[in-house]
Amino acid sequence: MACDEPDALSGIFTRQNSSSTNSLDFEPDADYRFVESLEERYKCTYCHLVLCNPHQTGCGHRFCQQCILALRELNAVPTCPVDKETIKMHEVFKDNCCKREVLNLHVFCKNFPDCNSKVILGRYQEHLQQCLFESMQCTNDGCQDQILRKDLKEHLSQHCKFREERCQYCNTYVVLINIKNHEKNDCPDYPVPCLQNCSQIILKKEIEKHHAVCPEAEVDCPYKQYGCHVKVKRGKLAEHENSALREHMLQILDKNSRLEEQVSDLYKSLECKEIKIQQLADAIKKCEKEFRQYTQLFGNNSNLMVSTQALANHLDKSARLESQVKQLIQMANQQQSKLDLQPLFDTIENMKQKIALMETYDQRLVVLEDQSSKHDLQINIHKAQLNKNEERFKLLEGTCYNGKLIWKITDYKMKKKEAVEGRVLSIASQPFYTSRCGYRLCARAYLNGDGSGKGTHISLYFVVMRGEFDSLLLWPFKQKVTLMLLDQSGKKNHIVEVFRADPNSSSFKRPDGEMNIASGCPRFVPHAVLESTKNTYIRDDTLFLKVVVDLTDLEEL
Repeated sequence: MACDEPDALSGIFTRQNSSSTNSLDFEPDADYRFVESLEERYKCTYCHLVLCNPHQTGCGHRFCQQCILALRELNAVPTCPVDKETIKMHEVFKDNCCKREVLNLHVFCKNFPDCNSKVILGRYQEHLQQCLFESMQCTNDGCQDQILRKDLKEHLSQHCKFREERCQYCNTYVVLINIKNHEKNDCPDYPVPCLQNCSQIILKKEIEKHHAVCPEAEVDCPYKQYGCHVKVKRGKLAEHENSALREHMLQILDKNSRLEEQVSDLYKSLECKEIKIQQLADAIKKCEKEFRQYTQLFGNNSNLMVSTQALANHLDKSARLESQVKQLIQMANQQQSKLDLQPLFDTIENMKQKIALMETYDQRLVVLEDQSSKHDLQINIHKAQLNKNEERFKLLEGTCYNGKLIWKITDYKMKKKEAVEGRVLSIASQPFYTSRCGYRLCARAYLNGDGSGKGTHISLYFVVMRGEFDSLLLWPFKQKVTLMLLDQSGKKNHIVEVFRADPNSSSFKRPDGEMNIASGCPRFVPHAVLESTKNTYIRDDTLFLKVVVDLTDLEEL
């Protein structure tokens, strides 16, 4: 396939000498020890290391994929470092035959001689994930120890200072290095001595309850209100009450006597006030009688000035007497109110009725709140069911039944950031089918890469899912699968990977669970190529992936 532009990659990825039969891969920069000496035909012409994702030029020399890209970046017209021939990018093709041979070369484990395993290069990383002599960091938070995998279990259970142990008092799991601090400060069942020196050991959570009954705690004498100010230990309180019984009785009698004297004084004062009020009332009546006499005299006497002056004097005297009577009545009423408790009793009774009414309102409010909570719960259940149905309808509307999937991934930058931060490592497409009653399939993408492509590539995998008609289909799944990153410029410079399902792989057997282990390309496309401004694989923060299943020789039910 010809390349119209120098920066187009379709010529490298779409032209191949054979289809890839598996998704094996390896780390290109690692120091491998091959069981047999590495032949020159398996070394890169540019970096002289073992070929990683080999590509062959028109002049017949092989390069790593990254090396051929590096040559093109360094020179506008790249040349072969062996024969100085110009490398024509449209003649470069992916050498899958050589790749299979390289991936099947046998290498020693890097932990040799402790580990004497010999594995093929394509399974090297898979072996390291299981090698008992591989050094790995302790999985407990806070522990930085590097442990051999074979010793990890013993380290986690016996030696790690950051392992969790059960507190012997409260049975709570606590990190080992913090367990002493937990027992002294946080454990509610840790035994502590009583602060009152009563020689008892009490659980920390019950210390306050103990202090309320501790026999060594000092308490006030119950007769403090009568004048006994002695403080005595609770255990000796009964002894104090018995020994000081006579003094307590005298104090009670003395206080009662003082109260009786105060009541008697109040009654006497009230009687005096009533007598004085009666005297003043009599004086007022006498003044009124004299006033009437002077009024009559005023009508008969011609001496107006003398009568007027006498009348004014009597009026002033009457006003003063009336003012004094009002003051005495007010004082008498105040004294009477001190002794009259009935208004107070009435007020208390009214308050009790109001409190009872408020308690009734509180009970009704609790019932209403309970009913409201039940209604909210029912509403939330209905909302969840509606959302579930809506998602199912959308899924059914977008489901394909022709063995083809066009997967639109929006918000690429945000989703890649979530993958880099470890929050959402992978995303899955909607399911698609080879036919109405065919195989149920989907795609899975790691935007920050997986395995050998982590941090540098997008990893794209093909997944066989459990379907409704699996019992009627032929197993294992054997069809050819094409994975594509679609070019959005309209020039169809798509990035393509093709492989045929391996019938011996567990990824393509009939699913036992919801889905099988994913299989595909951990180094599907480099981030540098995908995100380059020269390319048009991403537009409006959106990219499109396509998965095509070859339906040839596939019998439809």
